[in-house]
Amino acid sequence: MEQKKIKAGIVGLGVGEAHLRSYQAIPGVEVLSICDINPERLNEIGDRYGVGDRSTDFQHVTEHPDIDVISICSYDNYHAEQVVSALNAGKHVMVEKPVVLHPAEGEQVLKALQDSGKYITSNLILRKSPRFMELKTMIDNDVLGDITYVEGDYIHQILWKITEGWRGHMDFYCTVYGGGIHLIDLMRWLLGQEIDEVMAMGTDKLVRGSTYKYPDTIAALLSFRDGTLGKTTTCFGPQRSKFHALSVYGQEKTFINDIPNAKLFAGDRPEDETVIDTPYPGMEKGDMLPEFIASIRAGRRPDLNEVDIFRVMSVCFAIWESLQKRRAVAVSHIL
Repeated sequence: MEQKKIKAGIVGLGVGEAHLRSYQAIPGVEVLSICDINPERLNEIGDRYGVGDRSTDFQHVTEHPDIDVISICSYDNYHAEQVVSALNAGKHVMVEKPVVLHPAEGEQVLKALQDSGKYITSNLILRKSPRFMELKTMIDNDVLGDITYVEGDYIHQILWKITEGWRGHMDFYCTVYGGGIHLIDLMRWLLGQEIDEVMAMGTDKLVRGSTYKYPDTIAALLSFRDGTLGKTTTCFGPQRSKFHALSVYGQEKTFINDIPNAKLFAGDRPEDETVIDTPYPGMEKGDMLPEFIASIRAGRRPDLNEVDIFRVMSVCFAIWESLQKRRAVAVSHIL
């Protein structure tokens, strides 16, 4: 059976270039229009990938009458407005994380989504890492036993992104929203549990004297609904290679991510240790798109949908609130 033809548009051609490559690799998908605020970048990418319809105005793409699905890959503070514009114009939306920066924006996006009847997903890409997919299967099959404690840390030397890049010029930016959100979503997904309470602390030691006004490092304790405890740390300034630190402690076995191989422990003796060499990270930034396109063609919600998007954002909002109030905060789930 011939697949339904899908026409796509992209707003923002930084990470949006990876979305463009992924769309063009999916049979029956055509990237019809692209947008970027930098004309030189716009024309460079358009020429490289053979996309003729180009604009520096996002509404040219979000309101294009022939487009079915749009990737929003612009600066974070533009996401909410552009997602609402696309949904109001009847488009399905893939949006880079974070979807929004403030709870009120989340409410606006959710209303637009519900009114539109369309689908939304976000690029929480760690779900596509082969190693973490294998871990998910192990947890679902009770290989680790009852999970008692989990840690997921976003460790990445990208301090320049908040001291020199566009993030540092925004009215508000939170490193958890842009980085730590990946590990928070990963832990929710792996455990199949929501986070109901958080307690956060932060420091600005690495950015003092710069134009960036917010913490560069944030740590938070997490309370999952089933009683599991967790911890997440986001650090934009470590002197090491990029790493998604993940430790999952079960009553039967413990998983510890490492480079190049992860480890699975069944006890405290050397012979109780098993090496897991499944590829990590092993995924590309556009790897969420094939499943999203398949969901659109099938008329079903994507695997990662608005429930995941708004619940992980609600945890991020609670972490920021806890950091400001210096106390534990209950998570107020938008959805």
